[in-house]
Amino acid sequence: MEQRLRLVQGGNQPRSEKRTSERRSLAVAGQIVWKDARGNTKLTEVVTRDVSENGVAVECLNGAAIPLYRLVYFQVCREARHHPDLPAALRKPNVLSAIFRVGEDNQATGAPSEYALRLLVEPARQAQPVAQPDAVWAAQRPQHLTA
Repeated sequence: MEQRLRLVQGGNQPRSEKRTSERRSLAVAGQIVWKDARGNTKLTEVVTRDVSENGVAVECLNGAAIPLYRLVYFQVCREARHHPDLPAALRKPNVLSAIFRVGEDNQATGAPSEYALRLLVEPARQAQPVAQPDAVWAAQRPQHLTA
């Protein structure tokens, strides 16, 4: 039974080794904009807790509850976009993101006080050498022509 649990839990590899990019503690102001089930635009003010190339954890300052897996736009305040520790994706005016973790409810507001967002950005690609067109044609041309 213990071996089964280890397999389900992912073995003994620590979570930090599974991450594709490093998380950095960073507190900058921002906002989350989304549409509710009726199509009304909602906005909530947030402060980031930590950021990485693929995600951001935020602390919600006000606003209504955001459902899990809701697509949202995350915006860092204009003054903070040039912060040196901010990933390139978060320097854009807004980033399409998905709510992938919802924290505990705040006793004062009744809405969750923490959210984790997955940034829906294209992964950085390595530059691939481009084959010369003449070389491709020469490789595809038949070697023996018959009449």
